[in-house]
Amino acid sequence: MRNDRDRFPQVAIALPNAGRRRFVRGLVAGGVMVGLSPWVRAAAQGLADTRTGAAPVLSGTNIDLVVAESPVNFTGRPRMATTINGSIPAPTLKLREGDTVTIRVTNRLREATSIHWHGIILPYQMDGVPGVSFPGIAPGETFTYQFRLEQTGTYWYHSHSGMQEQTGMYGALIVEPRDADPIRADRDYVVQLSDWTDEDPMRVLAKLKVQSDYYNYHQPTVIDFFRDVADMGLSRALDKRAMWNQMRMNPTDLADLSGATLTYLMNGVTPAGNWTGLFRPGERVRLRFINGAANTFYDVRIPGLKMTVVQSDGQNVEPVTVDEFRFGPGETYDVVVTPKDEAYTIFAQAMDRSGFARGTLAVREGLEAPVPALDPVEWLTMADMMGAMDHGAMGHGGSAMGAMDHGAMGHDMPGMKHDMSGMNHGAMAMDHGQHAMHGMTGGALAKPSATVRHARTEYGPSTDMRVDMPRTNLDDPGIGLRNNGRRVLTLADLKTIGGPLDPRGAEREIELHLTGNMERYAWSLDGLEFGKSTPVHLKYGERVRVILHNDTMMTHPMHLHGLWSEVETPDGQFLVRRHTVPVQPAQRVSFLVTADALGRWAWHCHLMLHMDMGMFRVVVVS
Repeated sequence: MRNDRDRFPQVAIALPNAGRRRFVRGLVAGGVMVGLSPWVRAAAQGLADTRTGAAPVLSGTNIDLVVAESPVNFTGRPRMATTINGSIPAPTLKLREGDTVTIRVTNRLREATSIHWHGIILPYQMDGVPGVSFPGIAPGETFTYQFRLEQTGTYWYHSHSGMQEQTGMYGALIVEPRDADPIRADRDYVVQLSDWTDEDPMRVLAKLKVQSDYYNYHQPTVIDFFRDVADMGLSRALDKRAMWNQMRMNPTDLADLSGATLTYLMNGVTPAGNWTGLFRPGERVRLRFINGAANTFYDVRIPGLKMTVVQSDGQNVEPVTVDEFRFGPGETYDVVVTPKDEAYTIFAQAMDRSGFARGTLAVREGLEAPVPALDPVEWLTMADMMGAMDHGAMGHGGSAMGAMDHGAMGHDMPGMKHDMSGMNHGAMAMDHGQHAMHGMTGGALAKPSATVRHARTEYGPSTDMRVDMPRTNLDDPGIGLRNNGRRVLTLADLKTIGGPLDPRGAEREIELHLTGNMERYAWSLDGLEFGKSTPVHLKYGERVRVILHNDTMMTHPMHLHGLWSEVETPDGQFLVRRHTVPVQPAQRVSFLVTADALGRWAWHCHLMLHMDMGMFRVVVVS
C-alpha cells in the first residue's frame, strides 16, 4: 500500500496560522506545474500534468477509465492528485437511457481503488463500495462494471476507497433520455463543485481528532461581544456567551474544514482561474450543478440572473424559480437560466463563509462580472440546537419550545432537559442497526411518527447531545440563508414530476438518529460507529418509512445507495425523489423507500470525514 509520505510532506500538528485567515483563491492556471520540489518531481516522472477546467467527454457503451496519480498545483504548492484519465474532474460520461454500458476501470495506484456510480440504480455487485458490494480493485488490476441504465438525468461518480475522492477522484455522469429531453436548452454545461486541500487528508483528520474546531477561524471575538452589547444590552450579551460556554459548543461550528486549508474549485478551476461558460444573449442555458466536494456545503447564486430549478438528484421536478440554493456533497441540481447581459458571475460560497468557488457565464472569453462579497457569518440559533422553538421571527413556522438533553455531557443548564423520565425505553429496539416501530396499523402509519425514540446506545461517549423536540422545517433554507432578501430554494419547494414510484404507504417505520461528539470528533448513527453496528434489514418488496433525526449541530447529507428516497411532508404527502437527503441540525426528516433491489447497500453521511469516522451503515435487502 502506498505510503502517504510519497504524496504529502509530513508536518507536526500546530495551532492555526492567523496568516491563513484569507482563504486560498489559488493560481490563475490552477493545475499548471511550477517549481516542483524534488519529492514531487520524483513521483511525477513520466506523468503528464493533470488536466483541469475542461473535463473530456466520453460516450458510447464501452468506456475505459484509468486511475492513477498525476501532479497538480492549485495554490503554488505542488502536490500529487488521484485522477481518472489524468483529469480533475474526471471525464464526463455521457450515456443513454436504456443502454447497457461496460466500463473497464484499471488501477495504476499502489493501493486498492473503486468507483461508485452515485445515484445510479444498478445491481449491488456493480455499486463499487469495497467491503460491502465488492472487494475493491487491487493495484494493477482491471475491474469491469456492467449495468443497464434505467433512468435519466445528472449524476456523478467517485472513489469509495480511502481518501481518494478528497484528492481528485470524481466526475460527472449524464444519462440522456432515449427520446426527446423535456428540458429544452440551447447550451448545456456541467458545473461540478469540489474542494481541495494541500494537506495530507489523514493529517487533517488527525488534527480534527485533537481539536475539532482547528480550522474554524470564525470564533466569537471581543468585537462580536461589543457588537452584541450595542444591539441587545450587556446582560443579554453575557447570557448568550454563558449559554454556549456552559454547553462547550461553538455557535459558528458550521463546517469541519474551512478556507484555512481548502481551495474551492469549480470544474477543477480555482477562484482566480475563473472557469467560463459561453452563451449568446437570450439563449436558454442549462447548468448541471454537482456537489462533488468532500467537505463543503455550497450556497449557489448568479447575481442578476434568476435560476429555474428543473431537476433534483437527476429527477425532473416542477420548475421553481429562485435566486439561490444550498446543496451538500452528493447532491445535484439542474437549473435553466436565460442570460441577457455580457457576463455573470456563478458564485458558490461555502456555508461557513470562509471562501468561495466562482466562474463566469459570458458572451466571449476573458470577460468577468463583479464577484460579490461573502455573506456575513451567522451564529447557530437555539432553534438549530434545540429543535422546535418559535421560528416566527424567521418566518418559518413552529411554535413549541424545544429541549435538548445534555445529560451525557453533565452540563448544568437552566431550561435544559437532563432526565430521561418521560422516555419510552421499552420501544427502543435491541438491534443496533435500527430501531423499528412494530404493531402499528396502516392508519397510524399514514404520516410519520412524531414520537422521539432515543436508542439506549445514544447514552454513551460517542454522543454529546440529544434533541427531544426536533423540527420538521422543510421550508427552512438553513443558517445563513434566512431572511437574506433572496428567494432561496428549500426541500418544501421541490415536487418530482409524476409522483412517487410506488403508491403504497409505509408498512413499518425505521428511525435512525444522526449522532456525534464534537470534542472527540466522533460521528455515528444511534450513538454507534459503523464498526460497532449491525446492518439495517429490509424485506424484498416492502415499503418502509425511514425517519432521520439529527441530534447534532451540523447538517448531514445522507446518501442511501441503490434505493430511491421519496421525501414526504410531516403530514405524509409525497414531495420529491432523492438519492441524497440533507438533514439540518435538530431536524427530523422522513422518506419512503421501496426495497426493490436485492443485495448489500451502503448508507452514510456524504461529508466524507463523517463517513470515515463512523456515520455509516450497511442496508441488507433480502
